[in-house]
Amino acid sequence: MSRIFNFSAGPSTLPESVLLKAKEELLDWRGSGMSVMEMSHRGKEFMSIAEELKSDLIELLNIPDNYKVLFLQGGATGQFAFIPQNILKTKSKACYVNTGAWSGKAVKEAQKYCDVLVSANSESSNYTDIPPFSNWNVDEQAAYLHYTDNETIHGVEFNDIPEFGDIPLVCDMSSNILSRSIDVSKFGIIYAGSQKNMGPAGVTIVIVRDDLVGHADKNIPSVFDYAQQAKNDSMLNTPATYNWYLVGLVLKWIKESGGIDTMQKQNKLKSDNLYQAIEQSSLYSNPVKKEFRSRMNVPFVLANADLDKSFLSLAAENGLSSLKGHRSVGGMRASIYNAMPKEGVTALIDFMREFERTHG
Repeated sequence: MSRIFNFSAGPSTLPESVLLKAKEELLDWRGSGMSVMEMSHRGKEFMSIAEELKSDLIELLNIPDNYKVLFLQGGATGQFAFIPQNILKTKSKACYVNTGAWSGKAVKEAQKYCDVLVSANSESSNYTDIPPFSNWNVDEQAAYLHYTDNETIHGVEFNDIPEFGDIPLVCDMSSNILSRSIDVSKFGIIYAGSQKNMGPAGVTIVIVRDDLVGHADKNIPSVFDYAQQAKNDSMLNTPATYNWYLVGLVLKWIKESGGIDTMQKQNKLKSDNLYQAIEQSSLYSNPVKKEFRSRMNVPFVLANADLDKSFLSLAAENGLSSLKGHRSVGGMRASIYNAMPKEGVTALIDFMREFERTHG
């Protein structure tokens, strides 16, 4: 059976070459006579994998020396709780921006640990835009300012980095990390789940500036304390070793493909083509304001919702999988992360046009 084009929002499609490399090394990693998933995380074989993983991420994102790079568990959802427990210090307030489902979840979790000032909120527009920075109500004396760079469910993405004095900027980049160039030095913390642009689920990347490490609440579990994890090279507990290995393969694939600049160009081309096809159609529409449309997650609805089931069924028959939109917004959603080849987007556009010709 040939591989399909998988438009899942996460866990998402992986580069075929990465899967083939993992298959090749499954039983015997580089002559070691064992699989990576069997290795001791303290052994020299796995330690070399871990060192390459960290080095490659630092190189790709150009992470400055004054940042710790952690590979943790618990997903971005875990970080919703661990961030305030690690960096509130003596303060009791944090600022949050609500631009969609995931930032909304972050707000609710943070409210368990501190007073949350919602500095900007696009709920009234059904999360189809991002309020201008000039309208944000940011208390620069708060512990930090949190936002979600890309909302996978609503298909909204920031184009610029907000800057409000010296308040540390904390950003959830789960669904667009490694998809475009960023200036890490502008952030206090960047965190991301691995299951969209970096590999399979099971690894959470945390890039945290040194001055924000070492201030955890005394009651926080040790495995969630950034300082203790940094001291132990993210191995205070046994890490998800095979997942680290797979993330490492994806990072090497990005490097071999031309790096983040190449990813950025390809992602813009893919999303531009898909949005153009939607705009030229009388059957499909995208509700997000143009300047905030995500390059990673493209939601769209059909003018006649009664056609949704037929669209999904026929799409699946044509090798186009996981296009159903999130239950909270309905319609369709095409997630086109780094590993989605341009051929997949072209196939989707061709199918959409044919479906409109026969059903529109």
